[in-house]
Amino acid sequence: MIGIKQLAQHLQISIGTVSRALNGRPDVNEETRQRVLEAAKLLGYMPNHSGRSLRQGSTNTIGFMMETSPDTAANNDNFFLGVIDGLQGALTRHRLDLIVLPCATDEDPHLYLERIAARRLVDAMIITAVQRNDQRIDFLMQAQIPFVALGRSAVGGDYPWIDLDFEGVAIRAVDRLVAQGHRRIVAAIPSNDINLGFVFLDGYKAALKKHGIAFAPELVIRARSTEQGGYLVADEMLRMTERPTAVLLIYELMAMGVYRRLEESGLVAGRDMAVIGFRESPLSQLFSPKLTCFRLSLRELGISLAEALLATMPAFSSTYPVGITRRIWPLELVEGQSDACGPPS
Repeated sequence: MIGIKQLAQHLQISIGTVSRALNGRPDVNEETRQRVLEAAKLLGYMPNHSGRSLRQGSTNTIGFMMETSPDTAANNDNFFLGVIDGLQGALTRHRLDLIVLPCATDEDPHLYLERIAARRLVDAMIITAVQRNDQRIDFLMQAQIPFVALGRSAVGGDYPWIDLDFEGVAIRAVDRLVAQGHRRIVAAIPSNDINLGFVFLDGYKAALKKHGIAFAPELVIRARSTEQGGYLVADEMLRMTERPTAVLLIYELMAMGVYRRLEESGLVAGRDMAVIGFRESPLSQLFSPKLTCFRLSLRELGISLAEALLATMPAFSSTYPVGITRRIWPLELVEGQSDACGPPS
């Protein structure tokens, strides 16, 4: 594998002529162009894309920033794999590459993003794990870096985002449980400041109010969005003097922990405790009894994120003339047996 300098030396012509021939410039005669192209193929010439990117001010690369932790690795969550599949499929149509930028939970995501931007590794960003007041959004807007957020924030401004319908999920779940007679319903929400937890809680409160049920702060349990977090949620529920009869989970893997803790106490989801999970996944389909949860297409979500991002990039905005996307992504209820029971009489 050789570079342009070695290719020019082999052909005994100038680097400038080789460069113009490779780039199809009209000021190179056809005979020279063919000589250069044949030699490049024969010798295995590879262009220096880094240098070209610096000259053109473009990398043709999109960054996907996601939070990582030991829990992320241990849980084998497939959510982002599905989203990335859709993203890559849409970006490939425009010869754009996608790179994953993992930010550890013990690192400040704002400082991490600033470092990535300073290195000019990507042309645009997709950010996830959006916080209630996310400094990354202000930074990206001020730096005029095209981006889209998977999730919304309390930060103002015209920026593109797509968020799952956490509020709608909470409302529909409470409606379903109240219809079965439940009134002491736990909402398990994340223990960090990710904004989806606040949105989910708002939906939960609104649904309780609609049904004339007083909000009880002790029925909101904050926990990590992991199997162990679900286990601790169930443990706290079982220790309450007036035991709740139902629980809403904001993350699918929490259901595994809830099932495990109930089983240790000789209880069964759907018989002794109503459980509604968040997202249907291959894992949730293995639960017994089958978990009541919600369905969405991760690939379609990824494609829509890519198109919302491309609409903000000058080179592609005419192809995607949709303006700034702000969209709530719907989820479909999938009925199982985990919430089949009403409250004990």
